[in-house]
Amino acid sequence: MGLLLGTAADALLGDPRRGHPVAAFGTAAAALERRWYADTRGAGVAHTALLVGAAAALGALLERTARRPAARAAVTAAAAFAVLGGGSLAREGTALAAELGRGDLAAARRRLPNLCGRDPASLDAAGMARAGTESLAENTSDAVVAPLLWGAVAGVPGLMAYRAVNTLDAMVGYRSPRYRRFGWAAARADSS
Repeated sequence: MGLLLGTAADALLGDPRRGHPVAAFGTAAAALERRWYADTRGAGVAHTALLVGAAAALGALLERTARRPAARAAVTAAAAFAVLGGGSLAREGTALAAELGRGDLAAARRRLPNLCGRDPASLDAAGMARAGTESLAENTSDAVVAPLLWGAVAGVPGLMAYRAVNTLDAMVGYRSPRYRRFGWAAARADSS
């Protein structure tokens, strides 16, 4: 019930503009990275384990304090709402499709970075449509399907741990010189 309520809240409300829990997690992860960064896999494993473990532990604590079924459903709904991103994705995709449908390429170029990291300046309408579609598909998997699966399997700790892993992968899971070793654990955990 909690997963259904959280999914409905996400669809109706989308992501909060301020105080988003995932953004707060990202801020904390970045601050920890500034203090602990070392160009080693071990440092990256510790960084990932600490942050994902803390998210899972917070989820377990929240779930444990909700003793009654209604309270447990409310906690699950709140956690699902916090980690899901389908409502906002759908709105951005619909808006991009409308702009492309009207032939407003300038507006579509301004919107595309909300969905993906590609440079829209070099893309025509078909290229932006492909980029938007590919990004929506990937992000739906990351921001809707996978969190709901982990929520169904492992409850609130699963929801929160999955979003922590996915967020860390987006932050440090690159094969750049800085993150090749440090981001390895986050990238591996997210691809599992």
